Amino acid sequence: MKRKWIGTGIVTMALALVLAGCGSSNNAQGTAPVTGGTTPTDSASGGTSAELQKIKYSPFNGVSGLAVRFGIEKGFFKDEGLDVELISTQNPIEALTSKDVDIADSATTNVIVAAGKGAPLKIVSSMFRTKGPFYLIAKPGIESIEDLKGKKVGAAALGSGLDVYTQTILNKHGLSKNDVTYLANGVNDAAYASLTSGQVDATIIHEPFASLAETEGTGKILAKGWDYLPTFHTGVLVSRNDFIKEHPDLVEKLLRAYFKSQEYAKSHLDEYKKFFLDNVKVDAAVTDKAFERENVLWENNPDVDLNALQDTQQVQVDLGFQDKIYDIKDLLDLRFIPKK
Repeated sequence: MKRKWIGTGIVTMALALVLAGCGSSNNAQGTAPVTGGTTPTDSASGGTSAELQKIKYSPFNGVSGLAVRFGIEKGFFKDEGLDVELISTQNPIEALTSKDVDIADSATTNVIVAAGKGAPLKIVSSMFRTKGPFYLIAKPGIESIEDLKGKKVGAAALGSGLDVYTQTILNKHGLSKNDVTYLANGVNDAAYASLTSGQVDATIIHEPFASLAETEGTGKILAKGWDYLPTFHTGVLVSRNDFIKEHPDLVEKLLRAYFKSQEYAKSHLDEYKKFFLDNVKVDAAVTDKAFERENVLWENNPDVDLNALQDTQQVQVDLGFQDKIYDIKDLLDLRFIPKK
């Protein structure tokens, strides 16, 4: 199978923060409207912007945000009376505090640290999945994690959630960072290219790249992240305190549309896969394998598990990524979670 799709559709959709659900670096890259995004007023369901309430929302770039874009195309946000302006950013925390964004998907740890240090933000819901959808894959010939001793290992962005998973997986197999050559090799297609070009011998990575590696014979899955950190919380929706105070109805409406989009996508998988393949240029067989593997993570549960947030902070502290454990109850406003 030719890899002509690498660098096309998924680059525009997936390269920035799909770290996502999942712990990103804090290097701000600015914000910009998502090119090619469809607002409810542009969708086939019609309507005029005068009838809708404007909200600036930053979903994760890449595959973690695709079901939201699917839901916008289906008109679910318009049905809630929302005119959603999608904002692309590599730093949702900065975009929120600068008021470029009203509500955003974010790595849980980034929100905890920022809000814990005084940023005027609140977690308003979990994302559609909260366990790390990450895989440690290695080039052919490497059969176990122990075989990585003395090898080059890609950890995405150092200090990120993917780095947390990489270090945890290695540590549980007796390897420290000193036992490997540790590299920041990017995410998605950049991480995949670093493996196939020989820059690294193994890398942490997202789907559909883990399934692509299996299908192409360029890599083998050595570990699934959630097996090693089952309670490490990776994704939340977060909003500004002032926006929550002034527009609580919009927060509630966006959360309803968000989870309606996720639930519809999961329950109409053939329809969603078509949308997925229109945006991510990868073979259907790879997509099928990726969806099947990650079905267990697609929980669509907006509730926030306080014990998981405590566990997450402890892991961060143990690895030196967080200086203290914050009182998480001060960082939550869960009044708007959709009723089941």
